[in-house]
Amino acid sequence: MPTQISVSDLGEVARSDRGGRVWRSLSSGEVPVVSNLNARDVEPAFDLSRRLGLTFSNISLLTRALTHRSYVNEHPEAIEDNERLEFLGDAVLDFIVGAWVYHRFPEMPEGDLTKMRSALVRNDQLAVFARNMDLGRAIRLGRGESSSGGFQRDNLLGSAFEALIGALYLESGLRAVEAFVNPMLEEARESVLDAIHDPKSQLQEWAQSERLGTPRYKTVNSTGPDHARIFEVEVEIGGQVKGRGAGSSKAAAEHAAAQNALDQLDVM
Repeated sequence: MPTQISVSDLGEVARSDRGGRVWRSLSSGEVPVVSNLNARDVEPAFDLSRRLGLTFSNISLLTRALTHRSYVNEHPEAIEDNERLEFLGDAVLDFIVGAWVYHRFPEMPEGDLTKMRSALVRNDQLAVFARNMDLGRAIRLGRGESSSGGFQRDNLLGSAFEALIGALYLESGLRAVEAFVNPMLEEARESVLDAIHDPKSQLQEWAQSERLGTPRYKTVNSTGPDHARIFEVEVEIGGQVKGRGAGSSKAAAEHAAAQNALDQLDVM
């Protein structure tokens, strides 16, 4: 909103200098106008709904989905933050993504279906969806959260996306959520498939599920001329070597070591 200035003189002219300060020419000389040039512009819920092509008859529901608890702490009139809608959206997404994966990959075994669904609903992936639609600029935050860049953080973006889904479900039902989410899932399909079939990702997932920490890769040897060098890598989990692999690059050798560890550990 433009800065409101009360002046008695007529015909003043506004301009700004290179430092970004706004000045007004008055009869008494030039005086600076105090304004918050660093304030973050928050996109209203109604504008967001139009931009995303979503119909909300109850715009206050969408506004609540975009309201972080830090905003409510500073604005008691807001009444409620988006955490309940986040809870609902999480459940709705679990179902819709599970159904999408089931129908999209009819030959995929149950274990891979679970991995695919988990990869698509984890917070960092939801944050990607949120960033793609520039959801961060519509989230209402308290001053401290906003000034620290909260609208750019994965956890906050992912939660706001879930709250948006919860609000859309209440407003328009499951079919509307499917129509909104399924194109995003299709767009993310290849990258998620690559991730769940990546041996390094699989080994890390297994190690963390067993509470053994993160696998560590160590180059133990390299042979051959510079233009055709072969690297040998060991992977350690919990301080013990679990696999060994070789490749024409360190990355390829690490992948081979991870696959060897999965084979040795009989991890499917």
